[in-house]
Amino acid sequence: MKVVFMGTSEFAVPSLTKIIEAGYPVIGVVTQPDRPSGRGKKLKPSPVKETATGLGLEVFQPQRIRDEDAIEVIRNWGADLIVVVAFGQILPPEILDLPRLGCINLHASLLPHYRGAAPIQRAIMAGDKVTGVTTMFMDAGLDTGDIILQKPVEIDEDMDCGQISDLLAQVGAEILIDTMAVIASGSTPRRKQDNHRSNYAPMLTRADEKIDWNRDAVAIRNQIRALSPHPAAYTGLGEHQFKIYKSRVVDRDAVGTPGQVAAITPEGFQVQTLKGILEILEVQRPGKKRISSHEFLQGFRILPGDMLG
Repeated sequence: MKVVFMGTSEFAVPSLTKIIEAGYPVIGVVTQPDRPSGRGKKLKPSPVKETATGLGLEVFQPQRIRDEDAIEVIRNWGADLIVVVAFGQILPPEILDLPRLGCINLHASLLPHYRGAAPIQRAIMAGDKVTGVTTMFMDAGLDTGDIILQKPVEIDEDMDCGQISDLLAQVGAEILIDTMAVIASGSTPRRKQDNHRSNYAPMLTRADEKIDWNRDAVAIRNQIRALSPHPAAYTGLGEHQFKIYKSRVVDRDAVGTPGQVAAITPEGFQVQTLKGILEILEVQRPGKKRISSHEFLQGFRILPGDMLG
């Protein structure tokens, strides 16, 4: 069973590694082009490219997967199965129809819930206690294909998006190998998605990052967790803006003026929300390192009564 792997982000790396460890012949890896990164804007390869290169695999980086020359490269590889994990571009029908065993995708939610680009972040923002991973046969829709296998994963309330993503990447890699095994056996389960139960997880925007203190403490903490470590939620004091990476709810019911600093503590500072008080524990100013709020307060003046936002 000749395999073409398509992926880009760190989330896809465990899947590619597991496929190689399981002995499947990966005849090509498709990933996004190198992107400018860091202050110097030097071109940086994707995590999947770095892994594939280290494994000695052939790598293809089309600007647009829909271009005819890109489709022709993949057609000439003659894959039996195309495996897609966090690739970042929508595949055209011309590619979906190429492999005799189809194109399969690993998605970081329990479909049909959270179809779309940001399933992990949206689940955390919603305060969900359980998420999971799904493998499916791909079709022309957005995450609408027939489900093959699924596995639920509990969301620990102290985990941020980075930690949950790492966990789902590992669990997803395992279920992907199970999926490939049943496909190879010729007895693949298929289950239609219930479109009436679906919801959409749109790509994050700058508006999602701004903290609105006129929300309750639990909702704001979930927003901070969902956006940590990247791109991170932000607020400000006067002209000064800063990102918040870690927080905790110290009072769920307190009422007062939303956005007002309620107290300075040994570990940080507490902020009144619409309902409840949130203690801010890790922050970052523009161009600076991520640090504890205790360190932050050594060089940035915040006093009880100050208004954030």
